[in-house]
Amino acid sequence: MARLDKYLWAIRAFKTRTEAAEACKGGRVHIGGVSAKPAREVAPGDILLVRKGPVQYTYEVIQPLEQRVGAALVPQYARNLTPDSELQKLHAPVEVFFVNRDRGSGRPTKKERREIDRLWDSMEGE
Repeated sequence: MARLDKYLWAIRAFKTRTEAAEACKGGRVHIGGVSAKPAREVAPGDILLVRKGPVQYTYEVIQPLEQRVGAALVPQYARNLTPDSELQKLHAPVEVFFVNRDRGSGRPTKKERREIDRLWDSMEGE
């Protein structure tokens, strides 16, 4: 048996064990539809739901593991059941608007602010 936070770190779902423990404490990790604490033991056959950003990953525990393994060995210990529809969220276009200003040029002038506002208004009207 292995602790949940160690297991998530070992199968490379999180970069650090601390991140895995914080995700558990924050309610972003569920086992069987129930929020799981970091010290919960995982067993073969458990289905883990892990929310990272906009994506909810689904893993099936094949074999408990306490030591981090290379990425090539992870399929021996966990099966990634995440549907493609969830993975597509990683590639969703993000509309971000940047105003290119020279670093250190300070706040926009009144004239520049009006131009920015006009641009925003024209984008909202589309």
